[in-house]
Amino acid sequence: MQKTLCLSVLLVVMAVIPFSLAAQDPGGSEDDRPLRYHIIVTANRSDTPRQELGSTFTVITARQLERMQKMTVLDALRTVPELDVVQAGGVGGQASVFIRGAKSEHTLVLLDGVEINDPSTPGRSVDLAGLAAADIERIEIIRGPQSVLYGSDALGGVIQIISKAGRGKLNGFLQGGAGSCNSFSESAGLSGGSGRASFSLGIARTDTDGISAASADLGNSERDGFGATTVSGRLSVDPAKNVHSDLILRYVASRIDMDNSGGVGGDDPNSIAAAQQLFTRFQARLSLCSGRWEQTVGLSFGRQDRRYRNDADAGHPLDSDRSSYLANMLRIDWQHRLRFIRSHTLIAGIESEYEKGESDYHSQSAWGPTDDVFARRAARTFAGYVQDHVRLGGEWFATLGARLDRHDRFGTKATYRLASTYTIRTSRTRIKASLGTGFKTPSLYQLYSLYGDEDLRPEASTGWDAGIEQSLAGERVILGATYFASEFTDLIDFDGVAWKYVNIGAARTRGIELSASAHVGGDLILGAGYALTRAEDAASGEDLPRRARHKASASVSWRPLAGVDASLDIQYVGRREDMDYSAWPAARVTLDDYVLLNLAWGYEVSRRIRLFAAMRNLGDARYEEILGYGTPGRSFAAGIKYSF
Repeated sequence: MQKTLCLSVLLVVMAVIPFSLAAQDPGGSEDDRPLRYHIIVTANRSDTPRQELGSTFTVITARQLERMQKMTVLDALRTVPELDVVQAGGVGGQASVFIRGAKSEHTLVLLDGVEINDPSTPGRSVDLAGLAAADIERIEIIRGPQSVLYGSDALGGVIQIISKAGRGKLNGFLQGGAGSCNSFSESAGLSGGSGRASFSLGIARTDTDGISAASADLGNSERDGFGATTVSGRLSVDPAKNVHSDLILRYVASRIDMDNSGGVGGDDPNSIAAAQQLFTRFQARLSLCSGRWEQTVGLSFGRQDRRYRNDADAGHPLDSDRSSYLANMLRIDWQHRLRFIRSHTLIAGIESEYEKGESDYHSQSAWGPTDDVFARRAARTFAGYVQDHVRLGGEWFATLGARLDRHDRFGTKATYRLASTYTIRTSRTRIKASLGTGFKTPSLYQLYSLYGDEDLRPEASTGWDAGIEQSLAGERVILGATYFASEFTDLIDFDGVAWKYVNIGAARTRGIELSASAHVGGDLILGAGYALTRAEDAASGEDLPRRARHKASASVSWRPLAGVDASLDIQYVGRREDMDYSAWPAARVTLDDYVLLNLAWGYEVSRRIRLFAAMRNLGDARYEEILGYGTPGRSFAAGIKYSF
């Protein structure tokens, strides 16, 4: 029944969109303006109109987050069919994001330009589980290899989270909400700006009793709670007419209850994890030659501290473990944007990155003690890149770029990227394509731990895509189709025979992405998408785990009356493979497909007061994102926001 409903809504939305032709004058927020006015930052590391990009991307705006009431970044990413999001349990559980079937470690995540991938993890991955969406202006997702501008880790794509900046007269808000599982959320913000300075400050707190991380359907009953506090700030100052500077900071402290594992007997009453994350960036922009030469100097710093403790208990009288993980990352970058020739925008820059990490793991069991101490190690990378963005006749745009990275262990790595788009004005048809390479440096753990190998080579990818977009109604309606393919080589994995990390793997991905969107003013916004993804091991031909072959989504945002808005989003996730590690050797299993329906509603009681409510998983679907781990059932949340 749920699958039929999902497919019906998708068909209705995609059928209605081509006939939603009531184009209006541009104005209001970016959500309400024709798509030709939308600006993308991440694709070219510079403000670029969307119609000039050959890249394939998705943008989630602050207004969409509010309308759909997505409280975390992870919930927002789940609405994008081209991404696979999997989480070990409920809110706060460890989460991974796969772009177009690539490994989760092949996604580079930026927060206001600061890399938040964790150097202390074995694969230098990122965990987005505790990242709140309270002060986020937009999320930009660029698919395909992006190493030319962003270096290591961007084999599958880049996700950039951009926070809100202060503007206008002093203003602020207070917000509070409550919901199922004894969940509570509170947030507050203050921002403003005038003359040559502006600022924004925010704080958010989330608490929930949660669900059992190990699936309750398999006999696990102990709830695993989660709590997190996020503090964020942004200060912008223009000390001179042609100088602009920003200081950006975000601090996150979280605590989560965990289980020993998924599956039968996974419950654990006293396994906990605590984490502290600090990300900050200072950047200064100098504009010369009437804006034709712009320099940006930036300094970024990230620190991630994670600690785990699991004492012996009645259910596990002989088992205990403790571990800690600490990582720092420092990056200095200097970028130039040159526009001396009207048809060219040249981006060139140099970067220096220093990362260090360490970990300490101790466990006790009936088999005796186990220790894995990874002493502090560090790595340095220096890189230079250049990219030219070409405009010819207002119809054809092309981007050509190259980069050279030098790592202090494995040496140099070169990457390139080409992208182009051409618009047929008479029919408003846009043809686009891109080709690029990417790489990922071996992590500190893979290089220098007891299981490491200092002779490891970087993982590498080559990917391309080609697509077409058809615009209707003054670009308020866009239909799109894209084909993509990528090959990954020298993949690093743990070899159980050699008992160390080796360059052993190769994989290939390919697929089709379909999209449809209509922005019919602020009263009605429609969207639908579908992704077919084949992600296979190159040697065996088997599907890579936790990637769904079929995914689809649809959304309807409607403002039926002044001050009232409603949003419905539907997500379909098809069957996918996973591994059952309770058996030896691990057995391959298939997880069932599922449908999630989410409804959100908001009402502006006055100019200052807004009420909101949301129901998630309306159909109370029973499903798994990871074998043996629980997922939330039907839930409800409501709250109030006061603006001043």
